[in-house]
Amino acid sequence: MMSFDTVGIVGAGVMGTGLAQLLAQTGHRVILLDVTEERLKASLEGIKQNLRLERMLNPVNVAGKATDIMARIVASQDYSLLAAAQFVIENTTEKWDVKRAAWGFIDQVTSEECILAANTSAISITRIASLVTRPSRVVGMHFMNPVPLKAMVEVIRGFHTSNETIAAAKALLTAMKRECTVVQDMPGFVSNRVLMLMVNEAIFLLQDGVASAEEIDTIFRSCFGHKMGPLETADLIGLDTILYSIEVLNESFCDSKYRPCPLLKKMVDAGLYGRKNGRGFYQYTA
Repeated sequence: MMSFDTVGIVGAGVMGTGLAQLLAQTGHRVILLDVTEERLKASLEGIKQNLRLERMLNPVNVAGKATDIMARIVASQDYSLLAAAQFVIENTTEKWDVKRAAWGFIDQVTSEECILAANTSAISITRIASLVTRPSRVVGMHFMNPVPLKAMVEVIRGFHTSNETIAAAKALLTAMKRECTVVQDMPGFVSNRVLMLMVNEAIFLLQDGVASAEEIDTIFRSCFGHKMGPLETADLIGLDTILYSIEVLNESFCDSKYRPCPLLKKMVDAGLYGRKNGRGFYQYTA
């Protein structure tokens, strides 16, 4: 079986932080990159807090001491460190200009043999692969949030993605103790093409005064057995990420059913992003 000792993580936001933690917990060396020192410090502190909490609640899930896990993570702003990675997973924000800049650096500094994965909510993997000189080695790996707690990963085959690259993605996920389903490349893939519609329509319900946020979420939890309602889910993902993803779907399909709800736009403009900064459809304490 293929093995990947060193994995690069580009983007130290919510998803990148969760991925760095999970990879380090499963014995991988991690190169965690971001453009700001503040984001990197916050990411490392978040991982330390998560490990402390997980050790209290589920000690069997934390393999090894927290200090050993943290020692496997190198946090840096220097993209050239990716030259040592055998596998790179990009997790930058869902904006094309940001993706294009990040993938330009990734393509320049990684080795010819390196597998390149995009952890994106909605952007086409084929479009991302057009940014690099080795499109056959680009694959989509859509992890769910929170990464350390979600067992399933959506693997996306782009137009040029080779069978060897799919096999490599599966091998890494097996080493991370995760399962996967391989799907074809269309914006939003399976999960977010459906989920974003549901979340967006739930926001329309709130905007139209049909029900409160609590009432909407209670109906989905109680009637359909969802662990979280659509608005709770939006707060967890981040309302800015929800908006960017809906905008990608709207642009990609040119279909009015993907129009972003005005209330969603207003909340993002107001800086209400959800759990990541303490206020969205609900308020959160530290």
